[in-house]
Amino acid sequence: MSHTETQTLLRGRILDFHAAPTDEMDTDAYTYIKDGAILIEDGKIKATGVYQDIAARAPQATVKDHRPNLLLPGFIDTHVHFPQVQVIASWGEQLLDWLNNYTFPEETRFEDPNHSTAMAGHFYDLLTSHGTTTAVSYCSVHTASVEAYFAEAERRNMCMIGGKVMMDRNAPDALRDTPQSSYDDSKKMIARWHGKGRAHYAITPRFAITSTPEQMQMAQALVAEHPECFVQTHLSENHDEIAFTKELYPDAPDYLGVYEGYGLLTPKTLLGHSIHLTPREIDVLAETQAKPVFCPTSNLFLGSGLFDDGGLRARGIQNAIATDIGAGTSYSMLQTLNEGYKILQLQKQKLHPLRAFDWITRGNAEVLGLSDKIGTLAVGSDADVVVLDSHATHAMDLRMQRAESLSEELFILQTLGDDRAVSETYVAGVAQKNGAATIANKPAPAPVLKSA
Repeated sequence: MSHTETQTLLRGRILDFHAAPTDEMDTDAYTYIKDGAILIEDGKIKATGVYQDIAARAPQATVKDHRPNLLLPGFIDTHVHFPQVQVIASWGEQLLDWLNNYTFPEETRFEDPNHSTAMAGHFYDLLTSHGTTTAVSYCSVHTASVEAYFAEAERRNMCMIGGKVMMDRNAPDALRDTPQSSYDDSKKMIARWHGKGRAHYAITPRFAITSTPEQMQMAQALVAEHPECFVQTHLSENHDEIAFTKELYPDAPDYLGVYEGYGLLTPKTLLGHSIHLTPREIDVLAETQAKPVFCPTSNLFLGSGLFDDGGLRARGIQNAIATDIGAGTSYSMLQTLNEGYKILQLQKQKLHPLRAFDWITRGNAEVLGLSDKIGTLAVGSDADVVVLDSHATHAMDLRMQRAESLSEELFILQTLGDDRAVSETYVAGVAQKNGAATIANKPAPAPVLKSA
């Protein structure tokens, strides 16, 4: 699917963020335009503003009228497992048993390039049908899975981040590499894909339990040789995991200390879960600017624990948020916000709906250091846009009849919404026609919104 060469004008209600809003009165943090337009040319945003003004500048543009729906930047998912698309909703385990009983057997299938290619098509359809236009993914240990993952991203012109998992112990024979082969394969995949089109590579030691010290040294060498790449791994998701890590690395001060000791903590490091942290680990996160990733549906599904978003933010630590498919139970970043809100409620922390939508767009882009390219509707950004219908279901429509503000509408979307609320997704200006996101083609009544 190639990106568009002509001008396209998307019309609808525009919501774009410039900072994380504290509440609805923090109007400097976001822009809301009731009759707005986004002008797209060659996959980039050329202008955003009031419809009449933008339309006058581009009289030849093809207009796609999405009124009264909302136009936002495409959603960004910062932690997902591509090979787990067929083990999502697997019953009844906590982390380590879940890996052994479901995940590892499934990932062995990704040695087959044909299987990897088929699953990549499904995976990307599911992402875009849920409004996600960028994801950070773990592939399997096989280079075939990496090839399929990035080839599909290239075909769709999507900004995607991913990497081959490195793991040489505590996994089935069919999923183990060696320190040297993990280095060689990762090096090959970096040369093949990093910076090609919109692709970014993530050096991916799965987690301390599945890597020997020798493999950690190879990961350290990769990070030193390729500082432009991301690093992704898991941290402090589960108490048994933490105890096992301490047995395997008895000289490390704590779990994070394993990664710290091998030079894996940089501002481009994404640490999935980061739930059960010690004060020293929090100090190290603040110092290194490594990024914790909150995975609410996964944390609840596996019974892992409650992520302390407020406490970490108070230390100046930037947190991302993600689905963690397949322990995560929904591809929807809307449902991820829904469960994240509840986890924070249990800790007497508030997640305002405006901040929630900033988090899954500009906020996650900022965590990735890519907010100049994705996550906003700023001029020059890649034209990744999601169209949200807050009347998509009967329940949503009934609730919207009583909504009086933009904040209420957003909270309805994040609480009751899922892929049915995604009317359309644009990747680099191209509508994603996979069928999964199609809602009945009846115009929704315009909401009555009194204020933000």
